Amino acid sequence: MLYLIGLGLSYESDITVRGLQIVKQCKRVYLEAYTSILMAADQDSLEKFYGREVILADRELVETGSDDILANSQEDDIAFLVVGDPFGATTHTDLIIRARELGIKVEAIHNASVMNAVGACGLQLYNFGQTVSMVFFTETWKPDSFYNKVMENRRIGLHTLLLLDIKVKEQSIENMARGRLIYEPPRYMDISTACQQLLEVEELRGEQAYTPDTPCVAVSRLGSPTQSFKAGTLRELAKYDSGEPLHSLIMLGRQVHELEMDYLYAYTDKKEEFKQAVLADQEFFKPPPPVFEEEEFSD
Repeated sequence: MLYLIGLGLSYESDITVRGLQIVKQCKRVYLEAYTSILMAADQDSLEKFYGREVILADRELVETGSDDILANSQEDDIAFLVVGDPFGATTHTDLIIRARELGIKVEAIHNASVMNAVGACGLQLYNFGQTVSMVFFTETWKPDSFYNKVMENRRIGLHTLLLLDIKVKEQSIENMARGRLIYEPPRYMDISTACQQLLEVEELRGEQAYTPDTPCVAVSRLGSPTQSFKAGTLRELAKYDSGEPLHSLIMLGRQVHELEMDYLYAYTDKKEEFKQAVLADQEFFKPPPPVFEEEEFSD
């Protein structure tokens, strides 16, 4: 059996009781180590808590070495640990498909992830649209595929959760070209970088999916002891020091509920300015007033 086990967001003890019981009984335990990190735990603390070895599974192992992970799992129980929830990344779906092709049974043990814990900021989860990801720009590569999804969300008035890039065990282009297994230090996109890239893309596209004055919420270290939120405009958050990782960003939709506004006021020192920014932003994609055809009445 292959068990995909969610670890939650921060502590080694965030694993569920059932997840911990399964980890203790498994033949091998892998920790997926590239889509996210536990903010208050690491491999060593997990091994101490579980009382057993934990094997780090980097991107290369998960994407090209799935046969090694799945080896003998028709007879043995194998645990694959994922920060957050097992279905927070498409890579894990690929692993399940591969297991099914080999006739291996699969079971998921769910846990909290950024996709549901983000409700802690005060925005109601059913008012969110499509979630998008932002990657680090380079001088020659500035992907903007997220822009269309943000536009779609904003047109129907929904908030957008933007997940920010994590670079773990990445090679420079030079080292990759030379075949040298030298990896760059880990990098985690912060709020300021994300907002600057958003503004750059809007300037290039010019379709006004958002503006520098569009209200947003910065989410830092969600689920950790130092969790924090900051409400402000895109322009303001482009200068915001969000501190240690991990970070994500929420762009507000056109329809902001009164209760959501009351909640967000706690995250800004400029309540009236933030309120005015929200009101002004609601004019974007505002539905036109209905047009009624005149009826002809006969005597």
